[in-house]
Amino acid sequence: MKPILELLPEELPGEGYRKAQIAHWLYARGAMDFSEMTDLPKSLREALAGEWRISEFALVEAYPSRDGSVKYLFTLLDGRKTEAVYMPYENRKTVCLSSMVGCPAGCTFCATGALGFGRNLTAAEILSQLLAIAHHQGISPRDIRNVVLMGMGEPLLNLGNVLKAIRIMLHPKGLAMSPRRITLSTVGIPKGIYRLAEEDLGVRLALSLHAPDDETRRKIIPTAHRYSVAEILEAVRHYYARTKRRVTFEYTLLKGLNDHPWQARLLAKLLKGISAHVNLIPFNPWEGAPVEGTPKAGILAFAEELKRLGIPTSIRFSRGQDVGAACGQLALKAPKALTFTPTLEGAGQ
Repeated sequence: MKPILELLPEELPGEGYRKAQIAHWLYARGAMDFSEMTDLPKSLREALAGEWRISEFALVEAYPSRDGSVKYLFTLLDGRKTEAVYMPYENRKTVCLSSMVGCPAGCTFCATGALGFGRNLTAAEILSQLLAIAHHQGISPRDIRNVVLMGMGEPLLNLGNVLKAIRIMLHPKGLAMSPRRITLSTVGIPKGIYRLAEEDLGVRLALSLHAPDDETRRKIIPTAHRYSVAEILEAVRHYYARTKRRVTFEYTLLKGLNDHPWQARLLAKLLKGISAHVNLIPFNPWEGAPVEGTPKAGILAFAEELKRLGIPTSIRFSRGQDVGAACGQLALKAPKALTFTPTLEGAGQ
């Protein structure tokens, strides 16, 4: 069977208004089976079920955190696995989606990077994460208004599939999301940043910089030797000039490596003239990590130095650390403290 989530709403099977009905069932009602689409003729429902599939997963496991977030471990139809995180807040619901199985970037602070690269996810597999989470939470997919492509993988190395998924998220008959509510995170692939700018979808860009100088950055991101900080920032300036979207710079603070005062000053110097916001991220520990996080006092001092130099800065504490769902912890593992395997079976609509 073929993945129906690969199709834009106007490409869906059916004649005339039937396409809109199917899109509504998928993206507004969150149907996980064609038999649920009760305003379609029975013959059409049977034809759809014989040719198309909705879910891209053989199994969905959910691991709730004490802070209210939920880590989802997905087994894909080929047996490989990927993860996503659901983060409910008082006034919004956010999902952190993956674009790959594993990741080729190899960032030293990231458990996903330690897995290596498995394969790219299809557009359907990216979207299916959001639909499965909505189904499990008993909400409409359209209740999820914030998407961050910050899970497993480097989105700009899977840009064709990522762009297709984003277009369906933005489509008024798809998830009908605002581009301001979609953030794509990258370690810095200039070619991909330029292409994303030319696509002009209006989504937000987050750059995982983690160091202001090339020597340190290569210690943190082994693949960073391909592109210098200067090359990446040139692409970021182009992105801002083209889209007028402020760029977020992600910076995980690592003890004795990228947390020195001179690095804060150099970072501020690099960002002058760029509409930027710096997110300082305390390191989230994982088993076998080769680095340590900067202590709280050092994090606060680094933040204050950036602010003193006129750089908008915040400290982002990740959610879901107790279930391995925090930034840098996704490693395709069930939390040790949990022995149950909750699935989508019986979840509300």
